[in-house]
Parts: sequence; structure tokens; C-alpha cells
Amino acid sequence: MRVSDYIRLLFLAAVWGASFLFMKIATPEFGAVNTAFLRVFFGFVGLAVILVTLRSSFRFEGKFRSALILGAINSGLPFFMYCLAAKWLPAGYSAILNATTPLMGAIIGFSFFGEKLTARKWLGVVLGLAGIMVITSVGDAQSNEDKIAGIIACLVATSCYGVAGFLTRLWISNKGGLDPKIVAFGSQIGAVLFLLPFFAWSVATGPSINWLQGNVWFSVLGLGILCTAVAYIFYFRLIADIGPLRSLTVTFLIPPFGVLWGYLILHETISEVFIIGAVIVCFSVWLVISPDKKVLSPKVNPNIR
Repeated sequence: MRVSDYIRLLFLAAVWGASFLFMKIATPEFGAVNTAFLRVFFGFVGLAVILVTLRSSFRFEGKFRSALILGAINSGLPFFMYCLAAKWLPAGYSAILNATTPLMGAIIGFSFFGEKLTARKWLGVVLGLAGIMVITSVGDAQSNEDKIAGIIACLVATSCYGVAGFLTRLWISNKGGLDPKIVAFGSQIGAVLFLLPFFAWSVATGPSINWLQGNVWFSVLGLGILCTAVAYIFYFRLIADIGPLRSLTVTFLIPPFGVLWGYLILHETISEVFIIGAVIVCFSVWLVISPDKKVLSPKVNPNIR
């Protein structure tokens, strides 16, 4: 790997780690539904501008409907779940729990898609669940009930990512493939359409919101433009340059950045027990995503947090 590759990897991890900070800031002011919708909307706008600038083709090769459905599963619902979790959990919690995506993918693949798990991957799953239990025992959540609700919301989100990975392979990769940037763009359209009715209902019937808050809009734009649109482009370029397996190392780098931003900006505390749980989760993720000896060209699910 070149120095520029390491820089882009760290930049990507820092950006995705910051997404949990942005959600923690925006959700209490704008609400979970509104924040999630605005994220995917500005993600859609940002990707449209980028694709036009790059003069990319907007052809979906007959896979537009699949991209829309993937958007609801891979962006709309999980982004809403993370915004809900931001109401109850510190940003560092959500960042660590986001790292369970490969664990949930392994469980879902084994349960519903005929995937086989080696003994090492099973060990990773068990350790991951143990790490989550350790994390739930400490932290700054307001109450045990809030903590459990937030953790469930995060696990629903990572389960969505796991399902979307297998559906992407069935609907996109196994049918001739499609430019990942176009898949990302189509998925944001699907996420916007999925969340639009909930956003309209929230604005019409929900509590009044002070929309004139510059710091909150900064967080929302950061979520949509930086953490979604720009991050997609960096991620896919990184896959092209260093390969899918090395690109997956970003999974281990997001939690430290998420915890760091929460500590520096929101003054969230970091306990020794929390660090132990986080290390267990990250080690379990390594056990799950590290390639078997027979696997020569692992596929990567282009799912963004």
C-alpha cells in the first residue's frame, strides 16, 4: 500500500466515525426520522453532483428497482435506527456496535443464505456477542432501558447491512454487476423514497422544530455530503486501488475515531471496561472477516455506515 492509500483509509475511518457524532448532535434537535431523511436526501444530492462532475453514466442496466429496494434496506432503515440509537447511546457506543456488521452478516448468511461458517468464524460470532454484553454493562446511557433500546437499534441496523450484502450479490453481482457508484446513487434514491412518507408525517404531526440552527445543519450536511456522498467515492476508489480485503480494515478504524470524536466534542467518558468490550468486538470482527486459506478473491458488500 502507498502512503496515499493509508491516508485515504484513515480519512474514510475518521469521516465514518464522525457520522455518529453528527447524528448525536442533530437527532435531539431535528428528531430521528427527520435527521435520517435529511442524511439520505443530501447524500442523494451530493452523489448526483459528483456523478455529473465525473460524467458518469446513469444507466442501471435493468437493476433500478433492485437498487431502490437495496437503498431502503441498506440506507433508509439502518440510518433511521442509528438516529434512534443516538437518542439513547453515546456516539462511541454506536460506533463500536457498527463494527458488528460482519458478525451479523455471518449469522444471517448462515441462517438464511446457505453460507458455511468455519470454527474460527463461529468463535468470532461468539466472542462478538460476548463483547456486546460487556459493552452493555458500562457507559453513559441514561438508563438500562435506554441502553438496551439503543443497542437493539444498532443491531437492527447492522443486520440490515448484512441482509443487503447478500441481496446485492443476488440482485446485482450475480446478474452481470453494475458500477458501484451507480448502485450507491440508486440506493440513495430508494432510501429517500422510503423515508419520505415518514418525514412528511413527522413534519406535519410531530412537535415543532426550530429549523434555524446552524450547528445542527452543519451536522446534517456533514452526514449527507461528507459521510455519505464523498465517503462512497473514497471507498470505491480505495477498493479499486488496494482491493476489497484491505479496504475492510476500515471496519477496525471506525470505532476508535467514533469514540475519539465523542470524547473530544461531546466529552463522553471512556471506561476501561468499555475499552475491553470494544477490543473483544474488534477481535471478533477480525476472526469473521479474515479470509480462509481457500478464499482467493473475497467479495465486499459496498455498504456505507
